[in-house]
Amino acid sequence: MTRPAVFTIPAHRAFADALAAGMIAQHGPDPLGLARTTLLVPNNRAARAISDAFVRRAEGGLLLPRLVAIGDSELDERLGGLLDPIGEAEEEPIPPAIDPLERQMILARLTSEARLAAGDPIDGGEAIRLAGELARTLDQLLIEQVPPARLKDLVSLPELSDHWQRSLAMLDTILTRWPDELAARGRIDMAERRNRLLDRVARGWRLRPPPGAVIAAGISSTTPAVARLLGIVARLPQGMVVLPGLDTISPEEEWIALGPQEPDDEGTNGIGRPPRPVESHPQFALKRLLDRMGVGRAEIETWRWGGGRDARAIRAKAIANAMAPAAFTDKWHRLPPAERRLTGVRAIELSNPAEEAQSIALALREAIETPGRTAALVTPDRVLARRVTAHLARWGIVADDSAGTPLSLTPAGTLLLAVAEAAAEGFAPVPLLALLKHPLVRRGDARGAWLDGVRKLDIALRGPRPPAGLDGVTRYLRDGDGHAKRARAPAIAWWDEVRPLLEPLETAFSRTLNLSPEGDALSSGKLADLLAAVREGVTTLAGDAGWSGPDGRAAADLIAELEAWAPVGPVAFEAAGLAPTLRLLMDAVAVRPPQGGHPRLSIWGLLEARLQHADLMVLGGLNEGVWPALPSPDPWLAPRIRAELGLGGLEARIGLSAHDFAMALGAPELIITRARRDARAPTIASRFWLRLEAMTGGITREHRLPNWAAAIDRPTDRVFTSRPAPKPPVADRPRVIAVTKLDRLQADPFAFYADAMLQLRPLDAVDADPTPAWRGTAVHAVFEAWMKQDGCDPDRLLPRAEAMLRAMAAHPVMQALWEPRLMEGLRWVAERMREDRAQGRRPIVAEQDGRADVGGITLKGKVDRIDRLADGTLAIVDYKTGKPPSAAQVGAGYAMQLGLLGLIAARGGFDGVEGDPLAFEYWSLAKERDAFGQVRSPVGGKSQIAPEDFIAHAAAILTGAVDRWLTGDDAFTAKLAPEYSPYADYDQLMRLDEWYGRGEGDR
Repeated sequence: MTRPAVFTIPAHRAFADALAAGMIAQHGPDPLGLARTTLLVPNNRAARAISDAFVRRAEGGLLLPRLVAIGDSELDERLGGLLDPIGEAEEEPIPPAIDPLERQMILARLTSEARLAAGDPIDGGEAIRLAGELARTLDQLLIEQVPPARLKDLVSLPELSDHWQRSLAMLDTILTRWPDELAARGRIDMAERRNRLLDRVARGWRLRPPPGAVIAAGISSTTPAVARLLGIVARLPQGMVVLPGLDTISPEEEWIALGPQEPDDEGTNGIGRPPRPVESHPQFALKRLLDRMGVGRAEIETWRWGGGRDARAIRAKAIANAMAPAAFTDKWHRLPPAERRLTGVRAIELSNPAEEAQSIALALREAIETPGRTAALVTPDRVLARRVTAHLARWGIVADDSAGTPLSLTPAGTLLLAVAEAAAEGFAPVPLLALLKHPLVRRGDARGAWLDGVRKLDIALRGPRPPAGLDGVTRYLRDGDGHAKRARAPAIAWWDEVRPLLEPLETAFSRTLNLSPEGDALSSGKLADLLAAVREGVTTLAGDAGWSGPDGRAAADLIAELEAWAPVGPVAFEAAGLAPTLRLLMDAVAVRPPQGGHPRLSIWGLLEARLQHADLMVLGGLNEGVWPALPSPDPWLAPRIRAELGLGGLEARIGLSAHDFAMALGAPELIITRARRDARAPTIASRFWLRLEAMTGGITREHRLPNWAAAIDRPTDRVFTSRPAPKPPVADRPRVIAVTKLDRLQADPFAFYADAMLQLRPLDAVDADPTPAWRGTAVHAVFEAWMKQDGCDPDRLLPRAEAMLRAMAAHPVMQALWEPRLMEGLRWVAERMREDRAQGRRPIVAEQDGRADVGGITLKGKVDRIDRLADGTLAIVDYKTGKPPSAAQVGAGYAMQLGLLGLIAARGGFDGVEGDPLAFEYWSLAKERDAFGQVRSPVGGKSQIAPEDFIAHAAAILTGAVDRWLTGDDAFTAKLAPEYSPYADYDQLMRLDEWYGRGEGDR
């Protein structure tokens, strides 16, 4: 039997360069030798890498071999006459493959119908997600050539839980219908077509070897069809298989321990029952491939040629030792130092991903400072890759991230999502503003005026969410009075121009979205209608800018395909599921920018890095769950079922990641990095990192780069910020103070200065929860109307409140959550008013402004209510939706609001009010213990201030503060009494974090 021609290029050699060097050397002076060679590679990425390697050695010109990717679904066209020689009868044509998106939509419909029949209906978006998982499961069955009919034999396995039995039965039902769907369209699965093509090539070459050389290089796929083809190629007269990084060094017992041989005719593997296969080992896939090719490891020869950018040969021995199966790692302490030393490998362990990205960027920049030197970052962490790209851009270095960016993260993709989310959420403020602010909307000369209008709308929509829909936004902008109406008025005219642009989108989504006052109720609609509405919405708002550039064209292609195949998908589709579905589909579309980055600098994902080396390789993101990634659970097949069917376990992907890592370790100079924590929590070092640490006794650390990274943003001469204390001229200081501002003036004079003199006002958040200020405004509006229109009739308070709340332009969910508590508090107020009336107490004014001259300034305030008591004295009442001030606060000289209002009343500052204020009360509507409502007085009791002394006490505190900061020249120092200045509105302006807690002498 012919000895198979199987070679391996060790991990310490640059695969593509070594392959090119060897093929050129083998063909010698024959200029057509390479041109007559067919080179089979795993994919188009590998073809580009090998082509580049040939170009680097084409000193006097070179005719390249025919490069064919065996993963190409059109393999028959790529091979041409090598598959069907001219003059010979062709085999029966292989049907074309079904479009992947059409396939997913049909499977989504079948899944939806199967779940409905099982009494567990799902919406169309979830059906499309499950269909993607189902498609991957089906591909695994087809690739491993497992007949789907075998599933019927496994449904009744007693070991399976009810959940997996139902899932398996449903899967069998779907796959039973799937062949009929394919037959009706004259199509087959792409995996099935690839299997047939590979088998056809294998049969043809076994019977009629091609005239030229055939070399299969860099292929590590273990699928049966690929293994059969490689087995044929290895035995062709001019055939050859070159494997990447096969371990020929480790002992035979370690090799055997990876897993069983393929079963023989008797159903055994010849060596007894082996332990469970070590699928997470980097050599497991290659061993399985050799087993299926019928080739033993002893028959493998090492490729004689190097790539010119190789590490020392001892590196391959260290890599094999580091990646030994767990059962054999006890040998590490017995190894000679040379076999466990990783010379040229350095490690950097950083605090967080930001530091990691900065250090990597510095390493790459330093490498390319040397002429002719190449550098590459390899990482599966796309966020880290984008961070590094941004850091390099600071120095004018454009990095070519060949892994691309998911379409969902590009401007065109985010615009699609913004349109879908805004419409599905009934144009709630956050998604609405995100859509209108999108950088592609009105891009060009009109964008400045557009953004001016968006800013006005942004200001107007601050606070609690308005009612749903465009009508709800319009009503909210026209609702209210006083300050609210003044804040919203500038946006109304611009909104009236913009609303017609959004109405077609709302009309289309309203077929699935019920914008009733009760909330956002969803009903079923058609996916095609929703997609058409989103497409038209993008065109209306962004024009050609939404569909231009690489990302715009990719978005246009995806939407066109979705619209074309939506009719064969799920019958019903909920509007709320459109944005998640688009995001899911766009995540699978990688947008790669046009070439033009730095010629010696690359950023690769794991797929792009295969078969490639650079002078400096940086392996980033070596944390567990990132490299290797956590195995994705299979929602359709239980682990026991996968084992019964002969499918690989979920840890097989870890083995592929391990092989990628082992191959990258062969670079002559290598830096591995990790961050000790990510954005959420502390991280765990990758198992690969821990192996290297354990074998070497500690990887050599790189200290220069982290120190440089830390120094970049650290100034050489730091100037500490001192506590701000502005001191404007006395003539420019305010001569009017509100009763509610005295506390701020005393506790945080800087905040008073920013508010009263700089006229800076904090903005509410968009779509915010009802703030205390908002709730207080609503409550005061109810009490004012009740006092002035109903004469404080207790029987009219609750009806009055209900009528005003119903008329308020607020979101129904927010009203439903807050209104019951408010009504309980108002019910307590009504009962308390009945009791007070019985004792001769009568309200005389409510929500009235007053003024009084005190110490050379004007004191102003608005009193919630003033009551005439039975003895003729006055009671000053203030409503609170929360807890009233404590006695300790009053005793410390704060919370003087009621005393200052009493001072205004005593001096006749309220029209029609005469008398001596001797009662001061907070009426709190908050819940205390098991009841709503309480009356608290700031005087008497723990405050140790007599009611008759409260006005004089408040006046003295006011006069002292006025003398210091308003008529005096004291500086407005920040945070004099932090315990009594709880609001952080101006903390950033005063740069609080830079000086707070540091003594004046600390520098």
